[in-house]
Amino acid sequence: MIGLWVCIFLVLLFIELITVNLVTIWFAVGALGAIIATFITDNITIQIIIFIIVSIISLIITKPFVNKIRKRKITPTNLDRVIGKEGIVTKDITKNSYGEVKVDGSIWTAASKERIKKDTQVKVLKIDGVKLIVEKVKEEK
Repeated sequence: MIGLWVCIFLVLLFIELITVNLVTIWFAVGALGAIIATFITDNITIQIIIFIIVSIISLIITKPFVNKIRKRKITPTNLDRVIGKEGIVTKDITKNSYGEVKVDGSIWTAASKERIKKDTQVKVLKIDGVKLIVEKVKEEK
């Protein structure tokens, strides 16, 4: 039975190494627990229970650490900082052709779901590749 647990451990470790996303590491630790259990008992049910318990415990213990690693503060780059900002259309935007928008002193290729004429104020919704997706700024009444 030890051979089966060693194979499971190696497969889980291999998956972890190729994904690098902390997907199977807890189960690999559980498999190590099951390998140790094979020296104590030949009962497969007990080995499976140890595998499950050790996997869950290792997940609970390491989860806060993993969350710290994964939650890195993303600093906006030159591209991200224009999202949500307003700009002026410098070349008409239609449904079938791109226009241009000036945002923060830079000219961008822009697209929209609606027709927007030159000199109209727009808001940047998102970036699609190297194009801005914009919409007209709603006028306050």
